[in-house]
Amino acid sequence: MDVTTIGAAQEVFEQAQQRFRIAAQEDTEEFETVFQSALGMIDETSELHNQANSEVIRFALGESENTHDLLIAQEKANTALQYTVAVKDKLVEAYREIMQMQM
Repeated sequence: MDVTTIGAAQEVFEQAQQRFRIAAQEDTEEFETVFQSALGMIDETSELHNQANSEVIRFALGESENTHDLLIAQEKANTALQYTVAVKDKLVEAYREIMQMQM
């Protein structure tokens, strides 16, 4: 069983997570930078979902008989979606806390 693609997926998500942490922790960075980083994660998630759909179509048409690649693409897309939703939830939670602060 070839697990190199799983390692590559993990590396991609670790890099995205690191970029988001760096943008969130730097004192000189503005909210816009953090927000743009989150939007970039949405683009990456969309791309992974497009790749998974492409693999499904290739498999359905008989162009690919390798179910391993299909499952890897689907799992990457699913993990990316879960991570993106978790980040979105944290951003919404932070926004709500800010809005509840009294000035």
